[in-house]
Amino acid sequence: MTEPFIRTVVESIHSSPFQAVLYLSGGASQLLGLLLSVPGASNTVLEAVVPYSRMSLIQLLSKIPSQFCSQQTAEDMALLAYNRALKLSSPGSPVVGVGFTGSLASSRPKHGEHRFYMSTRTADRLWISRVTLTKGLRTREEEDRVSSHLLLKAIANACKVPSNAIPELSESDVSDECEKQFNEDQELEQLINGQICFKIYPFRSEIPAERKIILPGSFNPLHDGHLKLMEVATSICGDGYPCFEISAVNADKPPLTLSQIKDRVNQFKKVGQTVIISNQPYFYKKAELFPGSAFVIGVDTAVRLINPKYYDGDYNKMLKILIGCKETGCTFLVGGRNVDGAFKVLDDLNIPEELKDMFISIPAEQFRMDISSTDIRKKSGM
Repeated sequence: MTEPFIRTVVESIHSSPFQAVLYLSGGASQLLGLLLSVPGASNTVLEAVVPYSRMSLIQLLSKIPSQFCSQQTAEDMALLAYNRALKLSSPGSPVVGVGFTGSLASSRPKHGEHRFYMSTRTADRLWISRVTLTKGLRTREEEDRVSSHLLLKAIANACKVPSNAIPELSESDVSDECEKQFNEDQELEQLINGQICFKIYPFRSEIPAERKIILPGSFNPLHDGHLKLMEVATSICGDGYPCFEISAVNADKPPLTLSQIKDRVNQFKKVGQTVIISNQPYFYKKAELFPGSAFVIGVDTAVRLINPKYYDGDYNKMLKILIGCKETGCTFLVGGRNVDGAFKVLDDLNIPEELKDMFISIPAEQFRMDISSTDIRKKSGM
């Protein structure tokens, strides 16, 4: 039975808006029982993975760590968990990635220390702790219980809920911790450098749905045509959370500067629309990042999507990549656009048979607006 003071902390975590992914290796196994045995766990826990064998941890990290039980490994696990949480969470929900790696008492006497490392990562904070337990003071089960309780306390702190009632270590145990705070510029730099996969600015007021309706673009500038297209696409989908998306990284241009990103984000703040900043310029990568989403595109973009020219001239490569997008549950809502001086719609394109059910037409009578950001820039001399 969960102790009352522990249950109170878990209930507070489940009542917070934070959603979490946990990667645990070498200890803290009782934490999962503590979190999952209290009602409301589905509000918090998105995924929990226990990469217990060396090969499992190597595959999780996509590298061989210099030390399996180390501060760096815990930090790497927390960052991976944070990025995974971003992908699994409801749009706009704050997320926390949790990493734990331990070397606790085992069936054979240990020559080294009994120790563990914990790390939590949120949008604006990385927290890391090392704990060295007194050898011979506790059984393996007791060491696991201590590590589980301390990691629960760390998660509570990351979720900004009180956890003072959780017992501390004994006087002979040793612990130290450190943290790094990130401002918005540092978050965006991490995104451009590929450390984090996206940053969401949830400016819409309604409760997010699990499925995203995503309108990608550069939005330089955002105009009424974009807003109307999203409105129509949302009505066609029937459900889903509307998000605009900008890739800070371009396939054939330098990445956007921090000031450019913030200027474009500010446009969405003014009109109360959610925008995602990602680092994926290619649609097949966007599909991996936002599985199950409906992408809203113009017919000019659809033309490029199915043109083998953009797949090294290989039709089969194009087909394989787009079928991969389809398998993630993604669809494309296609609006009409002027292409080479003529207004084109989805029916004007020769969509491969294998992909036809992936493309949905936005009828011209519901949306037609012959306006583009390029034209606006030219008229204003930008």
